[in-house]
Amino acid sequence: MHGKETGAVSEDFGKLILRATLALLILFHGVSKVLGGVGFITEMVTKVGMPPALGYLVYVGEVIAPLLVLFGVWTRLAALVIAINMVVAVLLVHTTQFFTLSKTGGWALELQAMFFAAALAVALLGAGRYSAAGAAGRFN
Repeated sequence: MHGKETGAVSEDFGKLILRATLALLILFHGVSKVLGGVGFITEMVTKVGMPPALGYLVYVGEVIAPLLVLFGVWTRLAALVIAINMVVAVLLVHTTQFFTLSKTGGWALELQAMFFAAALAVALLGAGRYSAAGAAGRFN
């Protein structure tokens, strides 16, 4: 491989690592909700005056979208869904932590911020060639 090819390969591997990490870590949250239900989320949604059925959208943001990102299908759109999911999670659950530090000195919302930033990066970068839809796939 020569310079330009090597750069493209390492760039695509970087996209794969970013996609897989984001997707798998968010998917753990989704599996937790599949196994344990979303009752606590529908309650929070109801408390802010919205229909409880909206709480079920967490399955889209934490199961379907991460799977799409992981496999590289409609990656940009799915990553935006994850980013929106993180904003909603912060607004529903974590607003009191916005200006606080954790016990170890980091920002209390650093995990949510990292998920949000990674999702935005994937949305901007796309899936790359190591994806089911390929580099030129729709919304990749």
